[in-house]
Amino acid sequence: MPKLAIFLTYLRGGGVERVILNLARGFVEQGLSVDLVLVREEGEFLSLVPPGVRIVNLNGKRLISSIPALVRYLQQNKPVALLSAMQDINLVALWSRRLAGVSTRVVISVHNTVSQESQNSAQLKRRFAPYLARLFYPWADAIVTVSQGSAEDLMRLGLSSERIRVIYNPVVTPEVFEKVAEPIDHPWFEPGSPPVILGVGRLAKQKDFPTLIRAFAQVRQHRPARLMILGEGQERSEIEALVQELGIEKDVALPGFVTNPYAYMASSAVFVLSSLFEGLPTVLIEAIAGGTKVVSTDCKSGPAEILSNGQYGKLVPVGDINAIAEAILSSLEEPPNPEVLQRRAADFSLDKAVAQYGRVLQVG
Repeated sequence: MPKLAIFLTYLRGGGVERVILNLARGFVEQGLSVDLVLVREEGEFLSLVPPGVRIVNLNGKRLISSIPALVRYLQQNKPVALLSAMQDINLVALWSRRLAGVSTRVVISVHNTVSQESQNSAQLKRRFAPYLARLFYPWADAIVTVSQGSAEDLMRLGLSSERIRVIYNPVVTPEVFEKVAEPIDHPWFEPGSPPVILGVGRLAKQKDFPTLIRAFAQVRQHRPARLMILGEGQERSEIEALVQELGIEKDVALPGFVTNPYAYMASSAVFVLSSLFEGLPTVLIEAIAGGTKVVSTDCKSGPAEILSNGQYGKLVPVGDINAIAEAILSSLEEPPNPEVLQRRAADFSLDKAVAQYGRVLQVG
């Protein structure tokens, strides 16, 4: 059985980690031997590692300091291919393969729009991301981007189109529909309650939840409604302070991380993605898989591709509070059409993604 190694820092509860676990499961079901190589064996998604996937813990304190351990792993195990995801992890994977001197095929995946992430980050290292990508990404045997917009961004940075492949994230699995049907133990979803507007993601600048909260405050001036944001992150205190400042704390809930966001999506009246930038927002696909009406910023990149330029949901300008509020209000008045949305979500199935990744990794 060909051995595929997948390299991540840890298994925190993020969209990229969920995508990687879906891929790992798909490869195991195809009969491949899969190692999940982690810098640290920790994170909310550890319990979701599919049976048959071997966890290799490098026991590293930091990503950069795990390079010697990853080099040893590559030399001792000699996997046929190594798949990595996200900027820093991609760089470490490429450097380690070069130092190990092995023939392992390295495929890196890009889940954001690199230039947008660089421009919107306060971190100095993120500012250098486009330069590092231009310098080191050509070392990869192939580069997978999760949207056409992300691919075009890399090409503008000077990377060859011959090396880039667009593969949509494997979001829709049979388990998604099982989890959609699970009950929610929360009083806001009881029959007769005001409609719930839902946001899901890290409480971080990229997701721009302050704009969503201000838009929701406008919605509340026109009709009863509630806003729930699922996720955790470093901007929690600022978001809570804004909710207090706007006087809407009785109608806004921040439950933190939940293991089954799908049931919340399916039970909500409208799902809103307020991001400044994305690669291919997994949560947007998950929402339409649950048959939920969606409103999304037309950010770079992904939402316009997922929603077919507005055919399957409303697209609004990034950071436009009034436009988001108006889109939410009009969505609340429109009848649901879950069958159409779920047919679109099928384009992001696990089977399609695994087949495409298998060809790029040359392990299928």
